[in-house]
Amino acid sequence: MRQVVLDTETTGLEVEQQHRIIEIGCVELLNRRLTGRSFHRYLNPDRDIDEGALEVHGLTREQLAQEPKFVEVYAELVDFVRDAELIIHNAPFDIAFLNAELARLKDGAPRMTDICTVLDTLALARQMHPGQRNNLDALCKRYSIDNSHRDYHGALLDARILAEVYLAMTGGQANLILSGDSDASAARVHLNRTSGRAEWARIAVVAADGEELAAHEHVLSLLDKASGGKTVWRRIQNLTTVNP
Repeated sequence: MRQVVLDTETTGLEVEQQHRIIEIGCVELLNRRLTGRSFHRYLNPDRDIDEGALEVHGLTREQLAQEPKFVEVYAELVDFVRDAELIIHNAPFDIAFLNAELARLKDGAPRMTDICTVLDTLALARQMHPGQRNNLDALCKRYSIDNSHRDYHGALLDARILAEVYLAMTGGQANLILSGDSDASAARVHLNRTSGRAEWARIAVVAADGEELAAHEHVLSLLDKASGGKTVWRRIQNLTTVNP
């Protein structure tokens, strides 16, 4: 499963007032693991930047004057995100700006939702934590993600932080899918109709490798911090250690 965590910075909040994207940052997840691949571009917006937006990201029009325009980078962006699931915090905002930039192109570029599916982590957080603050800073605090180096909002930095938040939010919630070719689907049990007992069973056991065990331990550590040491899985591990 390929996912791309995406964030943008803009000249202002209102796409209807012709505000533009000035930074795009993406990081890639493959099977819920960061691959190290990323996409990051600053863009020349060809317009002034609102004072309120400047206070958020600290990017000035003068700093961006020599950067490429969206038309020069969009093909590379589309190649990076195509057929992935986009993970975005407050997705309607970023998608609206991306679609507006695509609509300005003269070659009939498709809308972003024609290229990718989209998961809005803000909507997900509101379902998981109703009535609570669910901005990225609040989620970092809730899931013990270190964002102390985040003085200004930056698209690539925020995408990396959101990737950690998303993985912490969804830890343990992955769906178990058994395909016809999977090891798990090869397990078969033949029951004696009269006794109801298994006469034979063939179960494929696939042990986790070192990297998977380390990732599992990392998620448990995050859950420990978030729950104050009340992680249920830790209790199960302790019980199985004491009573193997």
